[in-house]
Amino acid sequence: MLAMADRVLRGYTRVLDILAGGCLAVMVVLVFGNVVLRYTFNSGITVSEELSRWLFVWLTFMGAVVALRNHGHLGTDVLVSRLPLAGKKLCMVIAQVAMLYVSWLLLSGSWAQMLINWETEAPVTGASVGIFYASGVLMGGSAIAILLRDLLHTLFGHVTDDDLVMVQESEEVAALELHASHPHAARPDADTASGPDRR
Repeated sequence: MLAMADRVLRGYTRVLDILAGGCLAVMVVLVFGNVVLRYTFNSGITVSEELSRWLFVWLTFMGAVVALRNHGHLGTDVLVSRLPLAGKKLCMVIAQVAMLYVSWLLLSGSWAQMLINWETEAPVTGASVGIFYASGVLMGGSAIAILLRDLLHTLFGHVTDDDLVMVQESEEVAALELHASHPHAARPDADTASGPDRR
């Protein structure tokens, strides 16, 4: 079951990664094109500012989902890395349950806001403001699915010390992990990339 969940989530996050790249490309075209038009033709793209803002929010949430899947969020493991395996596992379970609760709050709150604002039109594009809040629904729902899979793996799967550290100490290591083919793959260069404090 976990293997099938891994395949589904891997494909899903790959799609989100591509969509986030598309959002970034459209943002660049809109913002740069608007600047050029304003300074050369005294004109502009009317929807540029509003649409770019919406795309930025969607890009941020999609990127956060991909980073969560690959354990790419930055943090510190100074305490957790020094605990025995049982202590690391306990901390992991507590953290995952807490994040599941927060993700549920995000999902339910965003869903309520999406429904409330669905009939409200954005001032420039005229699109439903509910689309803006739908990004929170995507983030909350995706995070719950990823965290449930990780929690099941922690409780019932074979876990190693590397599996029980959910954060990265540096952006360089996070970038390497983000592009790894498997989120729990061994990281032979992690000790050197994170400095002498990782022991």
